[in-house]
Amino acid sequence: MADDIKPEKPLLSEGKNVSETEAKKGISCDWTVSGMDCGSCATKVKDAVARLPGVTGVEVGIMSERLRLTLDEGETGRDKVERTVRALGYGIEPRVATAVQDEAVDQSASCTGHSQAGGKAKDHSGHGSPGHVHDDPADRGKRWYQTAKGRLVIFTALLLMIAWGVELIVPEVGNWAFVAACLIGVTPIARRAFVALRVGQPFTIESLMTVAAIGALFINAAEEAALVVFLFAVGEVLEGVAAGKARDGIRALANLVPKTALLEMDGVTREVPAASLAIGQIVLVRPGDRIPADGEITEGTSGVDDSPVTGESVPVNKGPGDPVFAGSINTEAALRITVTKAAEDNTISRIIRLVEEAEEARAPTERFIDRFSRWYMPAIVTVAALVVLVPPLAFGQPWDTWVYRGLALLLIGCPCALVISVPASIASALSTGARRGLLLKGGAVIEATAKVSRVAFDKTGTLTHGRPVVTDVVTLGKTTEAELLSVAAGVEGGSSHPLAVAILRKAEEEGIVIPPARDAKALMGKGVTATVGGASAWVASPGYARENAGIDESDLAQTTTFEEEGKTAVVVFREKTPLGIIAVRDEPRSDAPEAVRQLRAIGITPIILTGDNPRTAAAIAQNLGMEYQADMMPEDKLKAIRDMSEHGGVMMIGDGINDAPALKQASVGVAMGSGTDVALETADAAILRDRVTDIPATIRLTRAAMANIRQNVTIALGLKAVFLVTSVLGLTGLWIAIMADTGATVLVTLNALRLLRFNPEQEA
Repeated sequence: MADDIKPEKPLLSEGKNVSETEAKKGISCDWTVSGMDCGSCATKVKDAVARLPGVTGVEVGIMSERLRLTLDEGETGRDKVERTVRALGYGIEPRVATAVQDEAVDQSASCTGHSQAGGKAKDHSGHGSPGHVHDDPADRGKRWYQTAKGRLVIFTALLLMIAWGVELIVPEVGNWAFVAACLIGVTPIARRAFVALRVGQPFTIESLMTVAAIGALFINAAEEAALVVFLFAVGEVLEGVAAGKARDGIRALANLVPKTALLEMDGVTREVPAASLAIGQIVLVRPGDRIPADGEITEGTSGVDDSPVTGESVPVNKGPGDPVFAGSINTEAALRITVTKAAEDNTISRIIRLVEEAEEARAPTERFIDRFSRWYMPAIVTVAALVVLVPPLAFGQPWDTWVYRGLALLLIGCPCALVISVPASIASALSTGARRGLLLKGGAVIEATAKVSRVAFDKTGTLTHGRPVVTDVVTLGKTTEAELLSVAAGVEGGSSHPLAVAILRKAEEEGIVIPPARDAKALMGKGVTATVGGASAWVASPGYARENAGIDESDLAQTTTFEEEGKTAVVVFREKTPLGIIAVRDEPRSDAPEAVRQLRAIGITPIILTGDNPRTAAAIAQNLGMEYQADMMPEDKLKAIRDMSEHGGVMMIGDGINDAPALKQASVGVAMGSGTDVALETADAAILRDRVTDIPATIRLTRAAMANIRQNVTIALGLKAVFLVTSVLGLTGLWIAIMADTGATVLVTLNALRLLRFNPEQEA
């Protein structure tokens, strides 16, 4: 609901103090628009809707088939938006709230805060309109000949065959049969062209087709005109099939979550829609079933296959307290799971939203091509007009010849293939990444990732497991080990830092009672302080202890030994009296060395940026064969990223919170974590599997996507260039021109689809 609508005023029920117009301002509306097979389709819908009064913030996604806008219903109703889109030949229906709630959400509630007037069902399919050519949601899953596009192909083919038959039997009226076939077949196309013209879009493929077909009739090329109309219809089918294949990867994500769940209430188990599950409810998941919601295991232990969500093929053994994701498969034993997230917020839903919304973060290449196409079409029309006029007027050439060539030039000049070349590749790459737990937030991120030359890693939780364990406990003076651990655990009691968790776990294992603490405060990059047992206590770095605790250098020498062994040492002291030293170690992930090797193989320089001490960092870096910078405060990491950025693109890998400044400063910020909110929402990209090798895999995927885009642009422009020349020279005619245009669109889409089969984990 808009900011200017105050919640305390019940607009829908009372409406006494607020006018109807005021109540309806700023409504966010969301539709599914079907039949958008190329970039020009999306542009056509966007421009037409944006011209309506009271419509702002129009966003159109080709691959997500999404139309989103802000609507002032006092000026334009939702029904007018829908009529405008249908008049252009596209299907439109209100979009459900999430991709997994098809059965649970009233589709009429697609505009925030309002329902369809009168609650009446509307026909959103587009059926019944004579000009309807594009597909609609009802056509999905049907064979091509069962769809609206397919029926148009069959209809125009029959007209063409009848005309050929008439010409064979009665040659003297054969030409008129082709004229009739052309006029009947081009009528729905001309109707859409007229609608587009009315909304300020004169240079659409429909208008070019109409001009070319009618123009061909005037120069006595009726047979070829009828053939061109048929080939155009065939091209529409092929484009629709290709675009549908590109969307299948995204649509398949929604099918990962089961439609039903076994809900347990009051000792009774019953089947309910999965989308209706509420936080706190308990569901039973049998062996072999998919988990219906994000949750936490309450009872049972079983292997859980997370591959539908993270791409990790090996089932993970999980038990009480472990988190699970909607769409994962329970492989062994029955589990009882407490729902922790509603259907619209589960991991699958969020992944789908991210993939769909990623279209809005368009790559610089895509934005350039979009700008290019806006002046390209008027330029082509101008050139075609010159081809028609100049030779006859200036050189006395025959009008028929040059009108024909100008019409062919119009058809070949359509930019559909060029405009779809980038978004089709981007959508395929996003889908491929999502299936493998590699989330990239849009084309801009893909392009930036493909250009990185350095990868900066945070150490703890990224290159290492993030689960350090206490390896050594050294007491000083008369302090006992139990006293040392008790004070340290008290200070760290409220912290979730990996070092704190290790100390707390050690204290628990030793059966030590943790004393209450207050006034806990983090010393940025230095340690933690708190009041324990009425006295100030610290768990701090050796450097801080040297400056503030009066610890002997001989005692600090032990910390140096620990650090040289790759351990992190902290000093515990109270009232400036050293109590002892605790050493912890966080082992590198098993795949970290392989990830570093793969990065170097593709020309990427890896480096560690850590706040840990230089000796510990050196030990980790030496084992992995990496450069490192240690003792870094957040501002130091920020400066390091800024300095590296001067020499090329930089990717920063961190946890999404502690490294937030560096993640933001980097060309691409990547968060690691198994589907956490931070991983999905904070950075430019996210790795859902805790695998370092997914970093080079992500880079390989983005480089493949950018190579695919360059191929598509080359195909689109190359074919245009060749056939523009041959059309002007008279070597190719109208039917070749329309085949070249359609063929180019289909070729670039099919080339983009190759990315759906790309395996980023496989080295070239």
